[in-house]
Order: sequence, then structure tokens, then C-alpha cells
Amino acid sequence: MDRRAFITMVGGSILVAPVATTAQRPGRIAKVGVLALPLSDDPEFRMLWEAFTGGLRDYGWIENQNLVFERRAAVEGPERYSRPAAELVGLQPDIIVSGLGEPAILALRKVTTTIPIVMLVAADPVGTGLIANLARPGGNVTGMSLLAPELGGKRLAILKEAVATATQVAVLWNAAYPGKAAEFRDSEATAAALKVTLHSVEVRGPNDFHRAFSSLGRHHPDAMVTFADPLTVSNRRQIVDYATRQRLPMIAELRQFAEAGALMSYGASLADLFRRAAGHVDKILKGAQPADLPVEQPTKFELVVNLKTAKALRLTIPQTILLRADEIIR
Repeated sequence: MDRRAFITMVGGSILVAPVATTAQRPGRIAKVGVLALPLSDDPEFRMLWEAFTGGLRDYGWIENQNLVFERRAAVEGPERYSRPAAELVGLQPDIIVSGLGEPAILALRKVTTTIPIVMLVAADPVGTGLIANLARPGGNVTGMSLLAPELGGKRLAILKEAVATATQVAVLWNAAYPGKAAEFRDSEATAAALKVTLHSVEVRGPNDFHRAFSSLGRHHPDAMVTFADPLTVSNRRQIVDYATRQRLPMIAELRQFAEAGALMSYGASLADLFRRAAGHVDKILKGAQPADLPVEQPTKFELVVNLKTAKALRLTIPQTILLRADEIIR
């Protein structure tokens, strides 16, 4: 994610002692490593980070009083996550957190199997082998799961409900991101039931979007779905700009797309996940083992409808959707 960390974040094999699995001594300042993206002025990034730090404050953890953050940002190139991950582990923090999903967590796991790691968000931590199962993750990783695969079909059904005439739907997604293939399969199953033909348009890096947009144009879709991952989220404005130019109704996973001008978004509330992840950090800093802390799933989902975009597309959004919407952008 070149812009959207979900907030700001040598080499070689590093082995460190588990320093955060014992309760904090009175007066001791906890050290929390953060693997994120470069600092950004994006208000959405700040909102997510504030949700996490606000959750920590609710548990009594206050920056520069009894807790300090050690931040390392993802870099460009093949060492995107591996180099900052190794640097963080070398600092021997009590715990490491990241909102960049499985690729960042996998990079951290390669350099430490002892320091506790809390996922602020992940799409498919079981499928990628990060944890044994949601109830008892085992190892040194726990945190929050997006439940993304199961939502792919529901998102497509909402789009079809809003655009009843749509029979050809393009799906823009990062095929290199763990868990997204399962989300596409779930969408395919729903598409068959809805008598909708899906056109897979894959990206794997920031330079793929021009080619992807050309491919989208050849398919002549009636509507569009965009899966969320660090790559698509950080490029959401150019994705939304393309959909706007082509007059394509689009639904995406995260509210940030609807706020940028997509027709709709439906998915888990990232702010709620970030806030709840603070509870895992609190428990671990007080002595809990990450292996025994269940990975939690979303409890708050958001349907956001952008009526300004609907008007520009000359679409009338059904009342059945408007009544279910958590937020309507007018």
C-alpha cells in the first residue's frame, strides 16, 4: 500500500527471546513495534490509527507514558516488508502490530517465532498458514480477521440488487494477495446463481493498473467489483476515477472506496477491527500467550451508498438497499 498503511509503519535470520509473554512490571514502559506504510496525511489512515491508539487508551496504555511505538515503514522493491520486519525484530519490542495483512505478517514470522505479533487486519490467516485455526491460533500470531472470502458473494448480490440489468460484471483484484482467490471463488458461486458472468481482471503491482483498465474496456462490463487489499486501497482514487469516466457502477469492500466516489461499499468496519485489536495487545502485555488468544472476526459491517454517484450514473438505488445502509453519502 503506497499511501494507505492502514497507518504508518539486518536482514538474515534473527532469533530473540520472548519478551512480551510475561506481565509488565510496574513502571516499565512497553515497546510496541509497528510495521506499516510511510507516514501519510491521508485522513483515513489517521482515523484508523487513532481507532487503534484510542482502544489502547481505553485499556490504560498511553503513548510516551507507559508505552512507546517503534515504527518501520514498508520500502519499495523486493525487500518491501522483509527489511523493515527484520529491523523491528532487531529492536526486540515486547510486541509487533501491523495493519498490512498477510504479506507483512509472513515477513515478520520469517524473522521471529517468539515475539508476539498482532494482526490489525488479515483476510485469510488460516489459509495462508499464519495460524492453526481461529479459536487457538498457536505460535506467536493472533489478532483480527476480515472474513473476506465469505463476503465476496454477498457484495456481488448487493450490486445486482442495485443494478438489476447488470449481466456482465468485471472483478478487479490483486491475484498475488493471500485470500483473494477464495473471495473470487465465492463471488463466482453467487454469480452463477444470479445469472451474472464475471470477468476477472487481475493486478499484482502498482504498474499493472493501466493494463488492467485496458482489459476492463475490452470486456464492456455493466458494472464492477473491486476487492480490497493494500494495493487496490492505495490506488483507490485512480480505480474510482476510471469507473467514473466509464460510467461503471462499482461496489468495493471498504468504505474508503465509496467516500472516493464508488457507488457502494460493503464489508467489515476497519476502524472497529483496529480498535478491538488493542484488546489483544493489552492482554499480551499483561502476560497472555498469543497462541491461546482467539483470532477475532468482524462484528460490525458497513454498507455505504454514494447517492451523488448514483445521480451521476442516473441510477435509482432501491429502497431495500437504502434502508439497510449504514451511511448514505449525499
